[in-house]
Amino acid sequence: MRLLILGGTEFVGRAVAEAALAREWQVTVFHRGRHEAPAGVRVLHGDRTAPDGLAALTAGAPGTPGTGGTDDTAPEWDVVVDTWSGAPSVVLDAARLLADRAGRYAYISSRSVYAYPTPAGLPEDGPLVEGASADAEASDYARDKRGGELAAEAAFGDRALLVRAGLILGPWENVGRLPWWLGRIARGGPVLAPGPRDNPLQYIDVRDLAEWTLDAAARGLGGAYNLVSPPGHVTMGGLLDACVEVTGSDAELRWTDPDTVLAAGVEPWTQLPIWLPRGEVHDMMHRGDVSKALATGLRCRPAEETVADTWAWLRSIGGEAPQRPDRPRLGLAPEVEVDLLAR
Repeated sequence: MRLLILGGTEFVGRAVAEAALAREWQVTVFHRGRHEAPAGVRVLHGDRTAPDGLAALTAGAPGTPGTGGTDDTAPEWDVVVDTWSGAPSVVLDAARLLADRAGRYAYISSRSVYAYPTPAGLPEDGPLVEGASADAEASDYARDKRGGELAAEAAFGDRALLVRAGLILGPWENVGRLPWWLGRIARGGPVLAPGPRDNPLQYIDVRDLAEWTLDAAARGLGGAYNLVSPPGHVTMGGLLDACVEVTGSDAELRWTDPDTVLAAGVEPWTQLPIWLPRGEVHDMMHRGDVSKALATGLRCRPAEETVADTWAWLRSIGGEAPQRPDRPRLGLAPEVEVDLLAR
């Protein structure tokens, strides 16, 4: 299989590249050159947002029409995977360019495309955010992702695969959620643990996302799929216990009532990454319907493996996770934690 990744050097894109290389696929990554690509891929450079920024894609894939191939009817790539999170018009430009040169287009979208409030158990045909457009400039995350879906469908029709991921964790994370918890717990001592301990979590390991996406594209699946673990795959307690275990620290998890945490002005999700108190927003993030993806073979590794492998990766790069420049740094300031624990 010949794979083109628009991106391919960070987090989701890198996981897709690594998974495809392990399958001995021919992998081409198109990126701006700001990060090192995985060993074994073919590299094309370009800035999708610049005039003529997609020019390198006209070079095609090795062994295909225009590059020494013999089958004039074959597409240059069997699959394209696009991880873009900004303006939908950028997706549209790339998808239009590749529509006759690639077999299928997998767009890594988000469950944020559903209209808010999103009830628990909402399937893929639920109401979607309004105001999105395939040719729009950047607006907000939900409309940008929905616009990206529309762009992929406008160019590829039923050959477009819309991967509506939920919370993504695992090695190469550049957002700062699980790495923050691992770093905090590794420092040891009393740790503010937001309750309840049995609060169920739903997420997808980035490598499981990559494997399912490649499987689905290779099988010719199209349309939208919610891609996240089954509800209750792990609890907040299970996740933080795993962090204590793999770091080997003397951290003492002090479980704190969510009302106490909120009353102190602490922001869920940002100051305490991953955690959400039970209620409407928690149901939206952690009680999604994934029956469609499970029916097509989605497999989710244990949370302990995700935590252990993320910690091993962090240690291999010196303990400091990369940070996306377009995302704020996450985590609770030490003085705020100390004050809250003192209460």
